[in-house]
Amino acid sequence: MSTDNTTDGSTETESKCGASEAETATEASSSTETTPDTGDDTASKCGASSSSSSSSSCGASADSDEEEVGATVDDFDAEPGQLIAVGLGPGQPEGMTARARAALHDAEHIVGYTTYVDLLPDDITDGAEDIYDTPMCGEVSRTEEAIDRALAGNSVAIIGSGDPNVYALAGLALEIIESKGATATMLDFDVVPGVPAAQSCAARVGAPLVNDTVSISLSDHLTDMPTIESRLHAAAKEGFTITIYNPWSRKRRDNYEKCCEILLEHRDPETPVGVVHAAGREDEQVEIVELGDLPDLGETDLVDMTTTLLVGNEDTYVWDDRMVTPRGYETKYDY
Repeated sequence: MSTDNTTDGSTETESKCGASEAETATEASSSTETTPDTGDDTASKCGASSSSSSSSSCGASADSDEEEVGATVDDFDAEPGQLIAVGLGPGQPEGMTARARAALHDAEHIVGYTTYVDLLPDDITDGAEDIYDTPMCGEVSRTEEAIDRALAGNSVAIIGSGDPNVYALAGLALEIIESKGATATMLDFDVVPGVPAAQSCAARVGAPLVNDTVSISLSDHLTDMPTIESRLHAAAKEGFTITIYNPWSRKRRDNYEKCCEILLEHRDPETPVGVVHAAGREDEQVEIVELGDLPDLGETDLVDMTTTLLVGNEDTYVWDDRMVTPRGYETKYDY
C-alpha cells in the first residue's frame, strides 16, 4: 500500500480517508509504489502508511518478512463504504458484462493494475472520482489500498481481467479484510464475475473445454514449481483438458519447458493445443498446433504472459479449423 511521504512520524495528521497517519506509520511495512513512467511515489488517499523499506522493481517490499497490514479497522472514523471485486473479462469493452459495467459506473474509486486500468472505457474512467493503479507485482499494496478506501467510507471497485476468482484478487481481498479486523459484511463486499481467459480463449478455437477440465498456472511466484509439476502430472494422466495460464516469461523459460515435457510424457504428440495470444486485444493471435510442436513455440512471440494454452485430451480432434472435445452425446444419441 502506498502513501504520502511523511518526515515526522510523531506528527498526527489526518489523511484524506480519515485514518490517522501517526497511528499507522509505525505499523505498515509495504513499500511505496512507484509508477513505471516517472518513478515518483504514488500518493495514497486512504491514510495507511508504508515503511521506509526499499521496494523491488515491481512494487513489492524487498524484505517480504517485514510485510504486515498497515491501518486496521480501528484507524477509520467514517462509516464503512463498499468494496466490489470486478472482473473485466477478456479485455475489450464489449467483452465486459453489463453487471460489471454498471458496478464500475457506480464506484467512486477504481483500483487496479495499470495494464487493466488502461483497458477501461473512457466513460468509466471519466466518471470515477479517483483512479489508483500500481505496476506489476503490486497486488497486495493495491488490494489493501482499495480496502482502506472502502473503510474510509468510499464506494470502491478493485478490478482485474477475466474473473475475480480465477488467479485474481477476490480471495486476497477477503484475507486482508479479515486481517484488519473488519468483516466482508461491514464493507458490503461483493464479487462481480467476468469471463475467464479459459472460456474466452476456448471460444476462439472452437469447443475444446466442454468436458471435464482443469486450469493450471505456470507462475511459481506464489506456488512452488514442484507443486505445479505434480498437478500437471495428475491432470495430464487423468485425461482432463487443461488450460495453461502464465506459460512463459523471461524468468520462467524452464517452467514452460518442463510443462511441455510432462504433457508429452502422458499425451500423444499429435494432441491438439489451442494457443491464444492476447485474447481480445489489438495484437491477438490464434493458432491450433500439435502438442509435439509446443516446445518450439516458447522461443516465438506467440507464447508469453498474455498467452493461454488449451491442451486437448485423448478424444479432442480438429475439424474445420476448430478444436472439438466430445461431451459424450455420441454414446447415447444418433446424429
